[in-house]
Amino acid sequence: MTILVADDSMFMRKLISRTLQAGGFRSIVEAVDGEDAVRKFVEFSPHVILMDINMPNKSGIEAAREIMRLDPTSKIIMLTAVDQQWAKEEAARMGVTAFLTKPFKQEELVNAVGGALFATPEGLKA
Repeated sequence: MTILVADDSMFMRKLISRTLQAGGFRSIVEAVDGEDAVRKFVEFSPHVILMDINMPNKSGIEAAREIMRLDPTSKIIMLTAVDQQWAKEEAARMGVTAFLTKPFKQEELVNAVGGALFATPEGLKA
């Protein structure tokens, strides 16, 4: 299983990657912004995408929208540092799999990724 972690914070990308590795996930690809996330999505065909909302060059919402156009069955978990209702509503409309607010517990992240792997296309689970 390949997981794509898209966050403009190197610290956060590494924290998420280490948490997922500790949870048993081994193939993790990192993206530094929304544009990079779309490129890496095309290149690696990840099974789950963890996408920060606020990123330079292309926001997480814009990148998720583009990824969903490329593959409507994509499993995307949106991440944000603040509880932004507009982002949750937009993510739900796009059909993302889940929405996590930072800071999250390690088990929440691992459980969200595991749940996304088995999620149905109906959309938002969190």
